[in-house]
Amino acid sequence: MTAQIDPFKAMFVSALAHRLKSEGRDVIHMEFGQPSTGAPAAAIAEAHRILDSEAMGYWESQPLKARICQHYLEIYGVEVLPTQIILTCGASPALVLALSSCFAPGARVAMARPGYVAYRNNLKALHMEPVEIECGPEARYQLSAAALAAIDPAPDGVILASPANPTGTIIPQKELEAIARVCHERGITVISDEIYHGISYGMETPSILQVMPEAWVVNSFSKYFSMAGWRLGWLVAPADGIDAARARMSNLFLTPPSLSQHAGLVAMDCTEELEGHIQTYARNRELLLAALPELGLARIAPPDGAFYVYADVSDYTDDSMEFCKQLLQDTGVATAPGIDFDPVHGNRFMRISFAVSTPLVEEAIRRMKPWFAARNKGLRS
Repeated sequence: MTAQIDPFKAMFVSALAHRLKSEGRDVIHMEFGQPSTGAPAAAIAEAHRILDSEAMGYWESQPLKARICQHYLEIYGVEVLPTQIILTCGASPALVLALSSCFAPGARVAMARPGYVAYRNNLKALHMEPVEIECGPEARYQLSAAALAAIDPAPDGVILASPANPTGTIIPQKELEAIARVCHERGITVISDEIYHGISYGMETPSILQVMPEAWVVNSFSKYFSMAGWRLGWLVAPADGIDAARARMSNLFLTPPSLSQHAGLVAMDCTEELEGHIQTYARNRELLLAALPELGLARIAPPDGAFYVYADVSDYTDDSMEFCKQLLQDTGVATAPGIDFDPVHGNRFMRISFAVSTPLVEEAIRRMKPWFAARNKGLRS
C-alpha cells in the first residue's frame, strides 16, 4: 500500500509569494531556509572554467571526498576515511540513503517535535514509524538523553539535528555524550543531520562523530557554503554501512552533478567569504531578537545556530497557516507556518528565516510592526 505523507505546507506560502511577485508586489522571502547569497566567487569561477573545458558525466570526485575528510580532521579532530564519504544530490538523498540503509519497513525512529518536516515524511514514505518526542521550551526544543532513555520500548533509531530546524537550538557537548551513551546501551542507531554546522552564534556545534564514531552523518553544501541550488551534499557512513549506502546511491541517484562537485571543492577553501555570510546572519538575528518582543512575539526558541526564529504566535492565532498567508498578503513578508514542523502544536507557531540580506530584514521588520500593532490593539480591547 502506498504511504500517505503530508505536503510541505511552506511550499503553498511560497507559491502565493511568487504569484504576488508576478503581479508586481514587492515580496521578502523569509519562508525557506536558503541563503540569499550565491556560491563563493571562486567556486563560480571554477564552474565557468569547467563548463568551457570539460564535457563532464557521471562522476564522483575523489579530491572532494579527501577534502571533506580533511574538514572533519581540522574542525572536529575526527578521522574519517574517503571510503566513508558518499557524495549525494544534496542532504535530502543522503537522509534517504541513511534511513533505507539502516532500517527495514516497520522500524521505529525517534525525532524531536518540532522538527524538520521531511524527517517525519521520509520515514512514512519508507514505511517506517516516526516516534515524535515533544520538546518544548523547558527542553530548549531539543532531544535529550533522558527523553531517549524514557522511550519504551527503545526505538530502532533516532534522528538528531543540531543546530535544529525550525528552532536553531544546539545540543551541547555533554548532552551529546549522554545521548551517545544511552544509544549505545539501548542499541539505538543514530543519524545526525549536521547541515547547519558552521552557522552558530557563540555556541560550539560538536559532531556526533566525536562521541559516536559509528553514527551516520548527513551534511550539505546548501547552508554554510551557500550552494542550495547546486544540489550537493554528503553522507558519512560507518564502515559496516558503506556497501549498503553506496548500492542505494548508485541505483537511486547515480551521482551528484559533476559541475557542483568541481565548484564544491573550491568552495571549501573560501572561508573568508563564507564567514562574512555568518556575520550577516548574526546581525540579522540581533535585529529580529530586538524587534520581535515589540511585535508581541516574546516567546521564541533560542536561535543558537542556523538562521531561523521559531516564534509562538498563539496570542494571535490557532491557525499558523492562515496567519502566515494573511501576513504575506498584507505586508509582502513570506514566512513558514509552524504546522509543518509540529503537527500537534505547530498551529500556534511560525518560523522566520533570516538568511536574507540585512536591508531586507530591516524592511521586513518595518512592514510587520504596524501589522502586528493593529492586532495588539485587538487583543487589548
